[in-house]
Amino acid sequence: MHKPFDLSLSRRQLIGAMGATTALSVLPGCVTTPAAPAQSAAALLDSFAWNLLEHEPARATSLAVDTGAKSYLRGRLADATPAGQDAYAATLRADLARARAFPRDGLDPATRTSFEVVESAYSTALEGFALPYGDIPVGTWRTAPYVVIQNVGAYNDIPRFLDSEHPIKTREDAEAYLSRLEAIPGVMRGELERIRQARSLGVVPPDFLLDKAITAVSAQRDDAAQGGSLVESLVRRTREEGIPGNWRDRAQALVTGGVAPALGVQLAELQTQRGMARSAPGMNAQPGGEEWYRWALKSSTTTDRSAQDIHRLGMDTLADIHGRMDPLLRDLGYASGNPGQRMVQLGDDDRFKFSPGDTGRAEVISFLEERIDWIRAQMPRAFRRVIDPAVEVRRIPVNEEAGAAGAYGGAPAIDGSRPGIFWINLGNMEDLRQIELPTLAHHEAIPGHVWEGEYSNQLPLIRAILAFNAFSEGWALYSEQLADELGAYDDNPAWRLGYMNDAAFRAVRLVVDTGIHALGWDRERAIAFYAENLGKSREDSAREIDRYCSWPGQACGYMVGKLEILRQRERAMAALGSRYDLRDFNQAVVDAGNTPLDVLAGNIGRFIGTAGG
Repeated sequence: MHKPFDLSLSRRQLIGAMGATTALSVLPGCVTTPAAPAQSAAALLDSFAWNLLEHEPARATSLAVDTGAKSYLRGRLADATPAGQDAYAATLRADLARARAFPRDGLDPATRTSFEVVESAYSTALEGFALPYGDIPVGTWRTAPYVVIQNVGAYNDIPRFLDSEHPIKTREDAEAYLSRLEAIPGVMRGELERIRQARSLGVVPPDFLLDKAITAVSAQRDDAAQGGSLVESLVRRTREEGIPGNWRDRAQALVTGGVAPALGVQLAELQTQRGMARSAPGMNAQPGGEEWYRWALKSSTTTDRSAQDIHRLGMDTLADIHGRMDPLLRDLGYASGNPGQRMVQLGDDDRFKFSPGDTGRAEVISFLEERIDWIRAQMPRAFRRVIDPAVEVRRIPVNEEAGAAGAYGGAPAIDGSRPGIFWINLGNMEDLRQIELPTLAHHEAIPGHVWEGEYSNQLPLIRAILAFNAFSEGWALYSEQLADELGAYDDNPAWRLGYMNDAAFRAVRLVVDTGIHALGWDRERAIAFYAENLGKSREDSAREIDRYCSWPGQACGYMVGKLEILRQRERAMAALGSRYDLRDFNQAVVDAGNTPLDVLAGNIGRFIGTAGG
């Protein structure tokens, strides 16, 4: 993999040096030694990163930086108790003060950007921690008022994390896995304390979410009572690596004796809440819900746009997209109904269906791998500095599919020990169509999440940790359009319609998310709007709407972020004229890393100034 020549301390350098804070870089024709303030800035940013990872050790594993002096993090899990949340907030508050007090004079643009990113992420997170309930993201995407629900909670997150991201290469890795198994009941007790506290405030999730959560937690409890997936993952991988030890019996004792009972107690609390629950889906039906949703929109979009403004944006954007889809559908012979309804007719064409069952699932994986190979070959046309991230397409675990999103992706580990993973939900093959999958490959893998994340892997560690929903998802949506501009759908108008319908999908999200949480929509109205305008089944529509109910605001980051990136691109084109080059713009965006949208605007302003000579 090509590694850039860069004055900044990269995450890969960090792994090699573990604590180094400066670097001497030799450029052609000159020698540059960083001044003392720059060295102090690097050390300070490094300390922010490790302070954060002390509170979220699983993220250290995901980034593959829990090595050397920090290897003790590999056996830990986060403190989910109210006291643990308070301690996390105190760390953020102290480090935010240090960031704001640090002098900026003389800092290079990349380092200045890193401080701006820290300030934005920490100040927004602290607003969230000041709310009386919920699971608050710090440099990540999931705004969750309900700490345990159908797609939130240790019961859901930890098994997948341990199987896909906790490495088992040595005896020490296996012992760390056991340490984490031992820690799971404590995490669940912390969650239990917080959801009981929320209930005491009158915060009870809607009944339809609790029904899904009860089903999911019951399945995990039953699995854990037999040892199940948590045990088998360790046994399988220690066997594959030839690591001797009595792993099955030790893991079985921890899971059946600790994890299963903890799940049972959580399940009992969820069942208690189900007896109290109502059907109102939105945050405006919860105590303090209007303020919670205002913050969730701010966290998810990195803007101060109101729910009403975002709702109007969604309606206008949807109308524009449907207007552009109409002639394409007519050309293919589909003229009856709105574009979403006509997409149902297109999707019913046998040419775009996969085989049923596991045969079809294998076809989906193969199709996605082929599209990833195609778009990878186009990247020199879109970027000045081309990388080559490893990408693996995997099925979302079967026991998670009912409550999971349709797909998601993440970058490779910093040290290359784990590829970028594109997770795809293959639970309901009836809802999958070939016309939708090319865009999904571009969104989740290349040039979307996996691709952008690999550039962020080359920035200081704190920048790898801090990500922003509007940028992450906005870039992934922009990547879908970029693929179209590179010719991904030129020979297949049905694929282009799939791409455009996906864009309509993100516009619909703006409408239904704000409708549910701020404008008084009930669940049925949201499901009907989603299904009618996107041509989706009720099952698929309900699954998506329920996601928005449990992650308020998160779905709004996608289109808001994409439109801002496009606005910045138009700004660069207008300012640079004949000097504008798409490759330079895209490179400027990814090289600056994952940022809030206002920081993105500042970075593009600097790019224009530099490129304009």
